[in-house]
Amino acid sequence: MSEVAGAPHTSGAEFDQAAMIHRLPRATVVDRLPFLSGLVRGKSVIHVGFADAGCREMQQGAGTWLHAHLAQTAGSLVGIDVDVAGVEAAKAAGYEAYVADCRDVESVRALGLPPADVVIAGEVIEHLDAPGAFLDALHPLVRDGGQLVLTTPNANCLGNALAAIVGYEITHPDHVTMFSWRTLTTLMARHGWEATEFHTFVTTVKPTTSSGRLLRAGGTTLLWFTRTLGRLGAPFVADEMLVIGRPVPR
Repeated sequence: MSEVAGAPHTSGAEFDQAAMIHRLPRATVVDRLPFLSGLVRGKSVIHVGFADAGCREMQQGAGTWLHAHLAQTAGSLVGIDVDVAGVEAAKAAGYEAYVADCRDVESVRALGLPPADVVIAGEVIEHLDAPGAFLDALHPLVRDGGQLVLTTPNANCLGNALAAIVGYEITHPDHVTMFSWRTLTTLMARHGWEATEFHTFVTTVKPTTSSGRLLRAGGTTLLWFTRTLGRLGAPFVADEMLVIGRPVPR
């Protein structure tokens, strides 16, 4: 095992292979939009990566744009994104929104925002070359006793295992990593976050072109199957994870 700066090092002589086996935590399968809308009810919320670049129009058309759902229940809501056009469109629609690079703690601090009860970073961390720096930079946004909510694809989902059997991989073209429960919580711990609550959820297959009907039918069947398995006691077969954490005093 090679040594990485900032990471604990275990020599080959000391390493116990049993340490590679981890019992999954208790988790529940949730419906993402109602769950998150309920979680933020009456609270101050900062939504990082809210603009959903490249998918905003599709999400708005399908009624699944998370930011709009959060706005219906949150006590206050602020959006932060690097997508200038997305931020301007949100401001024109009446949302409070700012442009900032949330991998850069100084960029975040420069906004001068009061820390929030809940910071949500949905489907962001898997796009980033430096996810650790991102987790560091979120600290100024979360108040003492507040919560960080991360959602990200689940590396161990059933869909990818089945796709691999027939020679495929299911991954967004802009993703640079996929996290398992263990790798994500380990990264969080190294950057000052304690994971306290775990959930999974199953995405929906949104309509695209008529040429994709067979693919959509197969996807819908697979997602129904994983949702059923999850609710029967195997939540980590689902394609997405939702992890809630809190800042660790440093």
